[in-house]
Amino acid sequence: MRRSVEARGRRPRLLVAITDPLSTVLLRGQLAHARAAGFDVTLISGPGARARQLAAEEGVGLVEVPMVRELSPLRDLVSLWRVFRVVRRLRPDLVNAGTAKAGLLVTAAAWLNGVPGRIYTMRGIRLETHRGFFRHLLWGVERLIGAMVHRVVCVSPSLRARALQLGVVAPEKTLVLAGGSSNGVQVERFGAGANGPAAARLRGELGLQGAGPVVGFVGRLVRDKGVRELAEAWSMLREEFPDARLLLVGPEESGDPVPSAVLQALREDARVTLTGGVFDTAPYYLLMDMLVLPSYREGFPNVVLEAGASGLPVVTTTVPGCVDAVEDGITGLHVPAGDARALSAALRRYLADPGLRRRHGDAGRARVNAEFRRERIWEGLIDLYREMVVANTAAAGPAARASPGELP
Repeated sequence: MRRSVEARGRRPRLLVAITDPLSTVLLRGQLAHARAAGFDVTLISGPGARARQLAAEEGVGLVEVPMVRELSPLRDLVSLWRVFRVVRRLRPDLVNAGTAKAGLLVTAAAWLNGVPGRIYTMRGIRLETHRGFFRHLLWGVERLIGAMVHRVVCVSPSLRARALQLGVVAPEKTLVLAGGSSNGVQVERFGAGANGPAAARLRGELGLQGAGPVVGFVGRLVRDKGVRELAEAWSMLREEFPDARLLLVGPEESGDPVPSAVLQALREDARVTLTGGVFDTAPYYLLMDMLVLPSYREGFPNVVLEAGASGLPVVTTTVPGCVDAVEDGITGLHVPAGDARALSAALRRYLADPGLRRRHGDAGRARVNAEFRRERIWEGLIDLYREMVVANTAAAGPAARASPGELP
């Protein structure tokens, strides 16, 4: 039987897990806030400089465990064993696992070790863009995670609604913090005041000085982000707006790849700039006149908040998460996912009307500042952590483990 936190005479121990160091952007500031609130915090992440930098900056522990994004049974079993040993050694009071693979492996390790407070941060539902056997497999994975945890933090109201519609989690376990998002946004990091000199340098380096309106994209260059539709929409618009430019900020990935012919056409277009992955996206928004995110699936797109904080209007899709991040006709425009013609029409409205861009961008900045500051999300998380610690302490600290019969 586990003793209560007070009986052990230490700060409650919190383990936060992500699959890939690239996802550290979803946690920036959050770990230090939890530490300042009285928690002993450790980050589990795949190996990488970004994970080490975040842990050092936020003053938290770090355990690096290799985890692959795609399903790989043998490698996943090895990762599960490594995570299981980490959890057994650290004996956390709370585990908060987010991103799909860490959600499965770390949650399973916490369940097997009897961690009394288990949280899954649902940042999206990957099965949405799959069919057949793989979709059923991913549905089962989401169901399994939902059965092994006590609470599921959905990063947007529409994501919660979709998760309940799909039946992957029990309604009483789910919640949305504040207005939604993974981590809110540090408004002060965006805009000309913080990034003017860096943006001026980048504008010269990328050959955007004197360019006309710039359509910007920030994210992984993968099929799920709608890069193919963006390329098609751009081909419909580039002749109509001969001074416009397309700026793509983000890494190419082999998992869920964009057709090679699409990427090759973008690379060969003199009016398209591909930067590859960058560590700090903040100054890049100042190079853009609008952001486009034609994603097939999201939980809550953080780039939309960053664009809003930078005063940009956003064109995005009518999928869960995106509908929460953008107010259609007020801070941006919605189009159906997978519809390149509708996407080109929405971009055309902004390319042709600087006043509309300015009005929607100003409204987006005001909304982000009022509703999505990161402190609101942090305080909601701390309240949840404290509530779970108090509940477990009141129960005298027994392992609150679900029985195998409760699993699907």
